[in-house]
Amino acid sequence: MSVKIRLQRHGKKGKPFYWVVAADSRSKRDGKYLEKIGTYNPNTNPATIDLNLDKAVEWLHNGAQPTDTARAILSYKGALLKHHLDGGVRKGALTQEAADAKLAKWLDEKAGKVTAKKDNLASAKDKAKAEALAAEKKVNEGRIAAAKQAEAEAAAAATAEEATEEATEEAAEPAAEVDATTEAVAEETPAAEEAAAEGEEKEA
Repeated sequence: MSVKIRLQRHGKKGKPFYWVVAADSRSKRDGKYLEKIGTYNPNTNPATIDLNLDKAVEWLHNGAQPTDTARAILSYKGALLKHHLDGGVRKGALTQEAADAKLAKWLDEKAGKVTAKKDNLASAKDKAKAEALAAEKKVNEGRIAAAKQAEAEAAAAATAEEATEEATEEAAEPAAEVDATTEAVAEETPAAEEAAAEGEEKEA
């Protein structure tokens, strides 16, 4: 029986979630499997992988062949390296302690890289959030300045209108005085003419 280490799809539409399983190569993708050895969630950044390292290496020792994606996952978690080191131990090329030390060192370096990536992503997210906040603050300040300018323009227009009305009233007052003077003169003129006419009659 040919055994493959492959992914079995679970999860809902648009959000896949995979099991890493050892299954008969003749079985369906989501059908019966021999053993579940881990999970793979690509919806997070970085992807979340939970793998039983010893079980995965045991299946590799037994001749199981991983698919391309499963091979990438096994390599990412160090299963292929452990399988290779165990081969060296069996051949006597290195001791078990040396193999374990190499694997531990590699795992520590890998964990450091993953942590650095998470920190970079978090800092980038915080930076983007700060930039968005600053842009929003700038827009709000612009709106406040525009509102203040509009209020100042409205106040200036109201002041100008009041000044125009006052000037119109002041101009109207002298005109009224001139009209009153004209009326007085007009009233005095007939009286003067009448007095002159009476004087002429007396002389005659």
